[in-house]
This record gives sequence, C-alpha cells and structure tokens, in this order.
Amino acid sequence: MEPVPRRVRGMLAGKTIVDSTRAKYVWEWPYYPQFYFPLDDVLPGALAPEAEVDGPARRHTLRVGETEKPAAAWVNDSVLPGHVRFDWDALDAWFEEDEQVFVHPRNPYTRVDALRSTRHVRVRLNGVTLAESPSPVLLFETGLPTRYYFNRTEVGFTHLVAEPGMGTACPYKGETSGYWSVRVGDVLHEHLAWTYACPAAAVQPIAGLIAFYNEMVDIEVDGELLPRPHTHFSQ
Repeated sequence: MEPVPRRVRGMLAGKTIVDSTRAKYVWEWPYYPQFYFPLDDVLPGALAPEAEVDGPARRHTLRVGETEKPAAAWVNDSVLPGHVRFDWDALDAWFEEDEQVFVHPRNPYTRVDALRSTRHVRVRLNGVTLAESPSPVLLFETGLPTRYYFNRTEVGFTHLVAEPGMGTACPYKGETSGYWSVRVGDVLHEHLAWTYACPAAAVQPIAGLIAFYNEMVDIEVDGELLPRPHTHFSQ
C-alpha cells in the first residue's frame, strides 16, 4: 500500500460521500489498486454496518437521503484499520482532484502517452484500406499494444457503420464519444473503431481522432505489417 498524493472524492445522489487527501492505494491484485479512505473522511451517517461479518471484514450499506446501496462499502481492520473501501460502481462519480476518473482507480505506475509521429501507418481489413496517414498520433499505454489514431479525413467512412449508444470508458483516457463497426463486402465486423471527443488532459492529442483495434485489423507501419497482438481488448 502507498499514500495517494491527490485529493479523491466520490459522489452519490448529488452528495459528496467521501472527500480525502489521506487516501491509501491498496493493491488487492496486481493490475491496479483500490482506494482506502479514513473513516473520518466519509460523510457522517452515510455508512450503516450490516449484520453479516466475514472474519475481520464487515460490509456496510451506503445511505444518502432516499438512495440506499447495500454492501457498497467494506471496513476490514486486518487490511487497514480505521479505513473503508467502496464498491467503485456503487457511487455515481469519482474525481482525482477535479478530473473525473472512470472504471477503477488509476494505477500510478501505468503510463499513457499520446505522441505525434511522422511514421506512415495504414489500416486494412481483408485487403480493404480503412485508414492511412503520414502523421498519426501514437498512443502508448503500459501493458497494451500501441494504438494508432487518425484524422477523420484519413479514414474511409464508406466502410464504417456508426453504433449509436455504444460506448466504453478508460481510467486513463476517459469516455469514448463514438464507436463504429466496419463493413467489408457483405460482412459486418462489430466494434472495431472508436473516438474520444473530450479525452483526459494527459492524452489531449487524440481528441476527435479515430483508432482501430489492432487485434482485429491489419496495421502496416512504414510498410511493415505488424503481428496482431494477443491481448484483452481495451482502447
């Protein structure tokens, strides 16, 4: 575990449930930490202990006005005495300082960089070119393959089919604002491309650009065909 150097807030039903500059990162599994908060930093009266006790851990119901979230918080004195961990999805919104964070707490050891490049990149699927650029933006994220982002004028929209209502979120980049399937011939390949209209500040160069899943298309960089990565899908 490590101290969190940032102010962290969690919101529910229009109320600030927790507001802390004393949170701790606790790695319950390797990929990213959880936030543990001092009980003194939680809105008074928001936590109601439940009867069931799991060893040294006790579940708590979260109550704010008419809103009630059973088993939304845990107090486990064997992990960190006097602290509480919330179920991330039980709250409506989370903030580090004044920037909203999605999906789960950010791992402070994960790095994300969006860099402009003059490498020539082309995306193809079944021999059809979907995008090509001499000046893409390359996004490097720890543990994931490089993603290649294209200006919209460099994308073949005749093959793209918009997916209204489809969206995903990333702790490091924000919420997507658009998704597309790709039609090649009579075959529709679902969920292949996406964009972020308002990405997180750290990756502003990708704003409004379009990327494709390396796992599902063929990507050439400076004329060299890249192998398709064998990874779990994440933007």
